[in-house]
Amino acid sequence: MTGTRTGDPLEFDLITMGRIGVDLYPLTTGVSLAEAETFGRFLGGSPANVAVAAARLGRRTALISRTGADPFGGYLRTELEAFGVDGRWVTEVPGLPTPITFCEMFPPDSFPLYFYRLPKAPDLEIAAEEVDLAAVRAAKVFWMTGTGLSEEPSRGATLAALEARGRGAGVTVFDLDWRPMLWREKPEPYYERALAGATVAVGNPEECEIATGRSDPYEAAAALLEAGVALAVVKRGPQGVLAVHRDGTAAEVPAVRVDVVNGLGAGDAFGGALCHGLLAGWPLEAVVRYANAAGAIVASRLACSTAMPFPSEVEEVLGRAGGV
Repeated sequence: MTGTRTGDPLEFDLITMGRIGVDLYPLTTGVSLAEAETFGRFLGGSPANVAVAAARLGRRTALISRTGADPFGGYLRTELEAFGVDGRWVTEVPGLPTPITFCEMFPPDSFPLYFYRLPKAPDLEIAAEEVDLAAVRAAKVFWMTGTGLSEEPSRGATLAALEARGRGAGVTVFDLDWRPMLWREKPEPYYERALAGATVAVGNPEECEIATGRSDPYEAAAALLEAGVALAVVKRGPQGVLAVHRDGTAAEVPAVRVDVVNGLGAGDAFGGALCHGLLAGWPLEAVVRYANAAGAIVASRLACSTAMPFPSEVEEVLGRAGGV
């Protein structure tokens, strides 16, 4: 991963690190996988989708990850390029298949996921010595996830990236991203270490409980700030979003009402738009309203990566909702 293109300028707006794979979605909602006859193939994986979402909003983004040395891996690198995401650090792992994730869609609030990441997902084979730490340090925003902490060597690589970046290098986002089926150990010690190196934490109440022991949004936000971050963002689905900054600024923004088709990509769209707003230096409430609108747009569409909105689409939704 390192050194292949060191002459290139590596000042990215956003670098994300972690999961990538192929999403296979039934092209009809409300049917089980056993009943579905046709599927759509899409780039997936939360960090990959966050990078796509920010790229759609005009940001220069890159992904650190790994795929199998197989046709699906080639497909994902082609998709990243088409979306405008730099894939120089997405490398192959011979002998491990590119992950596939199936989804069932029962709107408005049931979207079971089935992960095929055995014997091991290539994105968990990111090693610390392969990460371009200078590029991570130079990025305006660095985004890492709880899943990246679930297994070695990815865990060590993620923590090394946080350590190399430090708190003075810009915005460092910890997406709490709790996927219990991907963990074999207790996550709490590793979440604690990551929170100590991050400046922003983002998660839903269940994820906040893993990170802090608190599921109440207000208590969880306070606990995340106490753990070391400067900004705590608690996503509450239909109840909207709570964001609290260490400086005392807070924003509580209601959800944007849409007809939900597939809720799975909404959080990734929210994340990419959150990074976009933080990079723009907007007031906290404006950042959260923009991110909320982006997430709502994707929730109203079938796919995740291809559904990520462009600025004009977000602005249209904000206009209907009364702006930011």
